[in-house]
Amino acid sequence: MASEKILNQKKSEVSELAAKMKEAKLILLTDYRGINVEDVTNLRTQLRNTNAEYKVIKNNITKRALAECAIEGLEDKLVGPTAVIISNEDYLEPTKAIYKYSKDNEFYKIKGGVIEGKVMTAEEIITLAKLPSKETLLSMLAGALLGNISKLAVALDQVRVEKEKTAEA
Repeated sequence: MASEKILNQKKSEVSELAAKMKEAKLILLTDYRGINVEDVTNLRTQLRNTNAEYKVIKNNITKRALAECAIEGLEDKLVGPTAVIISNEDYLEPTKAIYKYSKDNEFYKIKGGVIEGKVMTAEEIITLAKLPSKETLLSMLAGALLGNISKLAVALDQVRVEKEKTAEA
């Protein structure tokens, strides 16, 4: 039987993780089997640049923290080695970083996660990660709007030219 001290330590770990999960916009569960320390260090750096946190936490502690947050549907994903990625700010950039990393490393897999309170499968997360960034989408929209405005300006100029011709005649 575990000592009282160890049980209290684990309870505090669960409470601390649950508090982070309650505030998080993104919680990702990944399988990190088959990657080396250097790769994990690079991945942690990439995630830190997107204001996300990468931690390897025991599955039992993660399960209890998810239960404390009333998040259901990820229990079956907590099998084998699991890393937890948490972000309080943006969910798209960390998701893109993890997806890119999983494409480059065949053993690294996304198991599932929670985005803004919604439990999502690995497939849904990958689909989201493939979307262009917010800045790219806004620039695409601006380009489309500018193209239409230019066409309108040319058409109005042609109407002006035709009116001037008929007025002179």
